[in-house]
Amino acid sequence: MFTMVNGLQNYSEQAIQAARYIGQGFVVTLDHMNRLPMTIQYPYEKLIPSERFRGRIHFEFDKCIACEVCVRVCPINLPVVDWKLRKNKRKKQLKSYSIDFGVCIFCGNCVEYCPTNCLSMTEEYELSIYDRHELNYDQIALGRLPISVIEDYAIHTIPSLTHLAKGVMEGHSNSRSITKFVD
Repeated sequence: MFTMVNGLQNYSEQAIQAARYIGQGFVVTLDHMNRLPMTIQYPYEKLIPSERFRGRIHFEFDKCIACEVCVRVCPINLPVVDWKLRKNKRKKQLKSYSIDFGVCIFCGNCVEYCPTNCLSMTEEYELSIYDRHELNYDQIALGRLPISVIEDYAIHTIPSLTHLAKGVMEGHSNSRSITKFVD
């Protein structure tokens, strides 16, 4: 009889604990029902990348001194620097520079260690194409400045979704901006 009462007591404790877990899950569900959706419709709306976003690399040909620091600090030795030595000035002259973004891991080491700041990260992230060989950018393609999402005339900021309400989600900044294409 004592074991049956003990078993019934254990069963009731487990049932109460299960009901608590279900109640906690239900509270989380009710909390999320009051929030606005976080989803954006990507091709028509775009998030503005953060200040430290590491997008496509921009290259300025005139500033480069062909020191090859970018190649040495790259974990995969990706940038291809072609130069010739000018004997009359005893100085390197850059002939060509290219980066294959199909292989690049966007770590930013080349940008950080460049002594002349001829490399910089842009906010361009739409690099998808159908042929992977088109991701090999030469100095002309690397020198092209991307259109900023903020300055793009085809989209505008949605004012009602420029930032999250305080306390909605911890760990995110309140400066999150969403943009939408103008029809």
